[in-house]
Amino acid sequence: MGSLFKRQPLPLLGVDISSSSIKLVELGRDSAGTLVLERCVVEQLDRGWVSDGNVEKFDEVADALRRAVKKSGTRTRNAALALPPSAVITKRIILPGGMTEQELEVQVESEASQYIPFSLDEVSLDFCVVGPAKGAPGDVEVLLAASRKEKVQDREGLAEAAGLKPVIMDIETHAARLAAARLIRGLPGRGADAVVALFEVGGYTTSLQVIRNEDVLYERDQAFGGAQLTQLIVRQYGFSQEEAETKKRSGELPDDYASAVLRPFAESLAQEIGRALQFFFTSTPYHRVDHILLAGGSAPLPGLTEQVIQTTGSACSVVDPFDGMDIGSGVRRKKLAREAPSYLTACGLALRRFLQ
Repeated sequence: MGSLFKRQPLPLLGVDISSSSIKLVELGRDSAGTLVLERCVVEQLDRGWVSDGNVEKFDEVADALRRAVKKSGTRTRNAALALPPSAVITKRIILPGGMTEQELEVQVESEASQYIPFSLDEVSLDFCVVGPAKGAPGDVEVLLAASRKEKVQDREGLAEAAGLKPVIMDIETHAARLAAARLIRGLPGRGADAVVALFEVGGYTTSLQVIRNEDVLYERDQAFGGAQLTQLIVRQYGFSQEEAETKKRSGELPDDYASAVLRPFAESLAQEIGRALQFFFTSTPYHRVDHILLAGGSAPLPGLTEQVIQTTGSACSVVDPFDGMDIGSGVRRKKLAREAPSYLTACGLALRRFLQ
């Protein structure tokens, strides 16, 4: 998984390819060191083009990525992309400290064969040293990541078909956590020791990561997302699927939409979030979360935050991954205000530009 954790020549585009859309983000820094959002673009995908992280309609997705790049106006060609967690095997292993990079590579390959159910010839493999191993002086903790080569090549091929050069292949959940870490540091006490539940509400799946001091305590996906709201609009008003999606995004819906459709959906989504947290509580020693962060296209729906607070009893807020950044002149602020929560993973990929 070439240079999954390594610094690359930059500038860099963060390209998030999900089941419902492509999000593209480019970040910079001004002379004072402040992060600047230079470009962000979203391009919708038809249902079935990307399914469960697999690219089913390569040409159509490549065309959509080309449109996104053109719409952004960027001249940057280096790109950071990501694979879904289901396509990547990760494992933390303990190795002796003091080894050279070459010695580490040999040792990691030897260890990897124990954890990967495929021939090493069929996988892209990478690793990084996390730090000293806890309770084992002199040893180091190493994070191993591996994916089937065809999964990596699909993403690389899409980038290349759109005129981009893929230089980083990350994992979607890792990229989301990188972007969320900035926001967690903005919580009381800089988020130290806080148990934070990060929910990303996608088109068809809602994913949960529970994080404490940058450690992942729990992960879970649920088959519930913004597409359910579109279906409710179709059933309530008789629109076609395309009409319903367009009107949902533009807000051009009948007067009873808020009471007849939106409120029941927000209640259902809040119940799904509460149910996911109950699974977390019953399968870990934890019995509370200090804060819930909502990301994804459905996160800013009116009334959702209040419903989640009422259902869970926890503090809750909507993610803005660009909070604290300057906004470039080429970014449409009004559009950004609506779409910012959906850019969390793309923002995390773009932040890889500034990692050592």
